[in-house]
Amino acid sequence: MGANKAFLSINGERLIDRTLRLCRSLFEETILVTQTPLTYLDLDVCIVTDLKAGKGPLMGIYTGLFYASTSHVFVLACDMPFLDYDFMKYMMDVTSDNDIVVPHTPGGFEPLHAIYARRLMGPIKRLLDENLLKITGFFPGAKKKVIGVDEIARFNGGEKMFFNLNRPEDLKELERFSS
Repeated sequence: MGANKAFLSINGERLIDRTLRLCRSLFEETILVTQTPLTYLDLDVCIVTDLKAGKGPLMGIYTGLFYASTSHVFVLACDMPFLDYDFMKYMMDVTSDNDIVVPHTPGGFEPLHAIYARRLMGPIKRLLDENLLKITGFFPGAKKKVIGVDEIARFNGGEKMFFNLNRPEDLKELERFSS
């Protein structure tokens, strides 16, 4: 993208500020996992770095679970401009005793917009130790609530809730979604 995606401004608000505002309205605890903690010192949030560098998003999930004080953690990427409060609340409401609550769209699972139980730390650590870094690698065997397209469609954001900004071209796509 050429810039830190968290600091991209959408409708006059940085993505990171919007995401933090939304998280604070839903959760008692918010943890920002990053490789560059000094970049975020202006934010009033608990900042942690990956327990081991170079292991990608799977390590970010593991690190968030490690530092969390709750039984479940809602994991979000910082580059999703269309997060929806009502959908996130719904996900929390259906967590129950599931290890994973994850949306599933025609593009597959949305593992960076999902809820994970701390009890998954063992299976995740085994994957990390073996350098198997696919996020969904620990999904088999876990008790899952999969939220399908019909459930997703009931919410204002629909599938655009999972749109993320990875390339400059995505900014043009963002304009299409916003209109």
